[in-house]
Amino acid sequence: MSRALVPRSLLARNIALLVALVLLTQVCSLTVLIYYVQRPRVQRAAVVFAQYVLTLDRALATLPPGEGRAVVARLDAKTQPPADAVAAMQPSFVHFFRTYQRDVFAQTLRQNVPAETLVLWQPAHRQRLWIRIHVAGSPYWISPAISTDVRDDPIIAAIALSMGLAVIAALTGYLIQLHINRPLRHLAQAARAVSAGAAPPALSLSGPTEVADVSRAFNEMTEALRHAEATRSLMLAGVSHDIRTPLTKLRLALALAIPPDKDRALAASAESYLERIDAIVQQFMDYAGSGEREPAQIGDLNGLLSQIAADFAGLGHEFELALGEVPPFRYRPTSVMRLLMNLMQNAVAYGRSGLAVRTWSADGRAYVAICDRGDGITADELERLKAPFARGTNASRQAAGTGLGLAIVERIARSHGGSISFQAREGGGLEACVALPLQSPIA
Repeated sequence: MSRALVPRSLLARNIALLVALVLLTQVCSLTVLIYYVQRPRVQRAAVVFAQYVLTLDRALATLPPGEGRAVVARLDAKTQPPADAVAAMQPSFVHFFRTYQRDVFAQTLRQNVPAETLVLWQPAHRQRLWIRIHVAGSPYWISPAISTDVRDDPIIAAIALSMGLAVIAALTGYLIQLHINRPLRHLAQAARAVSAGAAPPALSLSGPTEVADVSRAFNEMTEALRHAEATRSLMLAGVSHDIRTPLTKLRLALALAIPPDKDRALAASAESYLERIDAIVQQFMDYAGSGEREPAQIGDLNGLLSQIAADFAGLGHEFELALGEVPPFRYRPTSVMRLLMNLMQNAVAYGRSGLAVRTWSADGRAYVAICDRGDGITADELERLKAPFARGTNASRQAAGTGLGLAIVERIARSHGGSISFQAREGGGLEACVALPLQSPIA
């Protein structure tokens, strides 16, 4: 069976299973009904009917001609059978059960009457039966009434009952599965919230035992994550304090040890190293935190981009802005600002020319494309550089980097339920595209 035909959802699979089980039980029940109940009834009716025909044939065969004519008129007997009467009728798929009963009846009847007693079926008139008997020594064809065991077609009622039971089973399965799916749906929503960096409320432990066990395990996991997050924040704060405090003292010691009018090159070099260490510590802090603890608020993405572009313009890097219609939506402003600044700084550092930013919205998402005309790094290499600590072949331009810039960008985008992708820009260069949902999953 093709995998495309197999239902994917648990609801559909359970309903299909229930319907299949009901149909299987009904098929088994009908088989038992046909072979062990109805077939013996039809055979007994055929035996009784054969005895009736034999008795009638013997009684009428010896009648005087005058009485025979009266009996022929009373029985509406024919000297010839109807033109459409046949010895064996074609099977009917629609009336399968009736055809089966007729064949069983005819076979049993022929087994219990002499070979010269002919039996024909007439398709019209609900499959009328014609039998040849002798009246006053002459052969005639009569059509006696057949038992209702042969003429009735109860299979239709049985099929209707089966279909009704299948519908009831499907409806019951749907209601049961809805009850089971509700906590699973809440679990999926909570898992998405955790993936986005939010802290969902504890899940209810109601419902089936197995689902309650999963919800309990999920609650324990989220609680452990909260403790780990608190421990990590405390550790980061301690590391930041323990490293930056001696850096501050070292700056002060250098300023006191080196007179301003002497060894300016040494002082500048030392200050450069100190700033590099501080930048590396900040990048590790940014990657570890990525702003998940920052509260989200409704903001104007175009306004934020205009502000950042103005800051870059003040440093001599002009970005051409093409800001489309993007409605205000909920995001973490500091985190998104860090995301955009990192990408724009990469465009300045590696692209250098053709700097541009454009925005638009479509399909419930806000898009930001940051473009350049550089040739120093490809889109495929940038996709690889999303991994933490990965650095490009031209990383010497940014020697102070740690390989966390794009990893921070990727993490911030994912924490908002978004994504980032890179592609070659038409006409040369690179385009980094950020997609953020307008209906953000973050609180």
